Amino acid sequence: MSAPEKPLVSEEEMAQARLSLGARDLCAHLLIPLNRCRTETLFAPWKCSDERHSYEKCEYELFLRRMKKMEAFREATQ
Repeated sequence: MSAPEKPLVSEEEMAQARLSLGARDLCAHLLIPLNRCRTETLFAPWKCSDERHSYEKCEYELFLRRMKKMEAFREATQ
């Protein structure tokens, strides 16, 4: 599953989940259940690994997308 083009959760849902402003990106739909799982399992590091992996993969794909845009911008300005 790749990172979506538009946010899949609303600003209201992000605020209800108490996400920080820095975490309110295109991967917030994965962070909300991850944080819920972490809370329910008392932040046990061996729990919630599937949710964590999905969230980190989404964040990595967003990073790659930003790098590609920056590279295209640099090539266009030269």
